[in-house]
Amino acid sequence: MNIIVVASEAVPFAKTGGLADVAGALPRELAKLGHTATLILPCYRRVSNAGVPIRPTGVALRIPVGGRAVEGFINEADLPGSNVKVYLIDQPHYFDRPDLYQEKGRDYPDNCERFVFFDRAVLETIRLLKLRPDVLHCNDWQTGLIPVYLDELYRRREGFSAIGTLYTIHNLAYQGRFWHLDMPLTGLDWRLFNWRHLEFHNQLNFMKAGLVFADMISTVSPTYAQEIQTSALGCGLDRLLHDRRDELRGIVNGIDLDEWSPSNEPMIAKRYDATTVREGKAACKAHLQRIASLPEDPDIPLFAQIGRLDPQKGWDLLAEVADDLLTRPVQLAVLGEGLPQYHDFLRHLATQHPGKVRAFLEFSKPLAHQIEAGADIFLMPSRYEPCGLNQLYSLVHGTIPLVHSTGGLADTVVDTNSETLADGSATGFVFHEYTAAALRHTIDRVLGHWPDRALWNRLMQNGMRSDWSWAHSALSYVELYGAVQQRAIAWRSHRTAVGRVL
Repeated sequence: MNIIVVASEAVPFAKTGGLADVAGALPRELAKLGHTATLILPCYRRVSNAGVPIRPTGVALRIPVGGRAVEGFINEADLPGSNVKVYLIDQPHYFDRPDLYQEKGRDYPDNCERFVFFDRAVLETIRLLKLRPDVLHCNDWQTGLIPVYLDELYRRREGFSAIGTLYTIHNLAYQGRFWHLDMPLTGLDWRLFNWRHLEFHNQLNFMKAGLVFADMISTVSPTYAQEIQTSALGCGLDRLLHDRRDELRGIVNGIDLDEWSPSNEPMIAKRYDATTVREGKAACKAHLQRIASLPEDPDIPLFAQIGRLDPQKGWDLLAEVADDLLTRPVQLAVLGEGLPQYHDFLRHLATQHPGKVRAFLEFSKPLAHQIEAGADIFLMPSRYEPCGLNQLYSLVHGTIPLVHSTGGLADTVVDTNSETLADGSATGFVFHEYTAAALRHTIDRVLGHWPDRALWNRLMQNGMRSDWSWAHSALSYVELYGAVQQRAIAWRSHRTAVGRVL
């Protein structure tokens, strides 16, 4: 198959979150499986600092935006470690900026215009370069108008009639909602601004557009695919997603084992695998305790947390249980940035519990690797988590995840109990009710099992021997692409000029 992956960010070119990891890894794995894979991205300012040679194609773009023609260019690069071609949509006014979507914590006011340009430019790139994909794989709100433009403006053009579209939700909470008077920027007919298509509470909604017009929809874990069909986590789009449940799939993200494997990482104190995990983690733990200015003691359980300091990541619960946890013989290492209240809270904890807490209020990739390799228990009590990557990094490092049963966390971590210990599937600790009491009880279970070193070693090895590679996930995507093609053919004869009406 010929697959084009379209995203607003991808490693190593530009990254703000997990979408970039997916968009950077999936095309590479598809190419390894023998498919033609191409990646299309905006050419942000930071792309030039990615260390990847960028070449002009000499192909110019003229994209209608709000009744005027906006010029741009197509650059190209190669995705490192692969034969995947990357096309970068260059328009300096829109993309030559300090950050991708916002500056100083505030969204760019012209984000609608920026991604109208990008979405239309993607289809023009396909036309001008004669790429002829079988499947166009769009990701998150920034690409939501692409399936609409395809059906409304390009379907009758040569090379576009048989293209199937897959639209992947990475986080439903971010929908690309703009005021209704931005609709003329799209160049689409006002007849599409209705509750069945692009309108959402009198706003233009990019995410909804993708969900309505794509042939099939996916998200980043099977459990999250179910959760977003409920009012609790559907973010107002649950009814639409429930209506399209037969065309909705959940595929857990993979991880790049070339980067996130303790047998490969140059920045950790000692490399190890499942057979040498006891010795390797002992060295990595001692190293982490030293750089965190914590007492070097192999017998003290070292808890860790990496990520955004935000209630969505469970910090409201962690704030409730932290003092109780730290009255026990434990240590806590935290790496991340977020809400000022949690910065202050962690500083307070370090003062109240000297020698037990170290908070690195920053983001450091080398330090993230060292924490994953050196910690004993990884805390991830997220309120919701579409997929999550840190629990997967923890599993491959022999670091035991403690997670809330939601989204991808529910799909990837197997709770430790008598049955799962007996059948050898246990890999971590899971709580179901999102309360401080449930988290506290689960911490008690963790500490209760900690002295049993033989059991703990089994948990570490179980996690390290599970397969969370992109090679596994890519096979699921290939199967889904086949279904997208079939669905596209089946639906094509039923589409009208206004697109699919649900």
